[in-house]
Amino acid sequence: ACAEAGINSTGFDFDESVSETELLECVEKLNDDDSIHGILIQLPLPSHLDQDKILKRVDPAKDVDGLHPVNVANLQLWSGSAVEAPFSIPCTPLGCLVLLDRSGVDLKGANCVVVGRSNLVGLPMARLLLGRDATVTICHSKTKDIANVCKQADVVVAAVGRAQLVKSDWIKPGAVVIDVGINSIDIEPTKPGGKTYKLVGDVDFDSVQPVASQITPVPGGVGPMTIAMLLNNTLHACELKSKKE
Repeated sequence: ACAEAGINSTGFDFDESVSETELLECVEKLNDDDSIHGILIQLPLPSHLDQDKILKRVDPAKDVDGLHPVNVANLQLWSGSAVEAPFSIPCTPLGCLVLLDRSGVDLKGANCVVVGRSNLVGLPMARLLLGRDATVTICHSKTKDIANVCKQADVVVAAVGRAQLVKSDWIKPGAVVIDVGINSIDIEPTKPGGKTYKLVGDVDFDSVQPVASQITPVPGGVGPMTIAMLLNNTLHACELKSKKE
């Protein structure tokens, strides 16, 4: 995707046993390299590494995933257009917002439910929807009667990481459903040597599709938007750096 967009990219592959010191040294080198405009830490990291410490070490101006505490705070305080923000916003929720916009979904006053409260998707997604004057509810594993909460929504964003959790009886007829999840489930192969798994979302697509007015598939729905927003954030970081020089 980077090559198609004219962006040079370099990957640094480490063994799973990589030390925290070695990884931090790599981040510092990229921070100091003026030819690098964006840094992405592939998550999740091995359990022996301090994920928060490593994310905090990335230069906020090069944090194209929008996960540095400075950028998290910027998002909470920002009152302007998300796509014009002078900092990076997490790619997946930003991609979901752009997808809703380009699909003609009016968010002003809409009742939106976000299923999931992760720092990567759920929380920033809720903030972006609030910024568009939606009424937002965040659901999670402790939410009581979650199906009924979702059934009140005009827009449901499922980002909880549980295969096919959201069923048709969770969705109000005509609601818009954004499925962020990507999960692997076992299946019986249709032929000898065939696939023994398939990728599904957090939404039971086959049962929900007839109920929803619009729904994203998995794969091929939110995933490409995440990649597009990563490229957008990288370009934006480059432009902001150029303006400061």
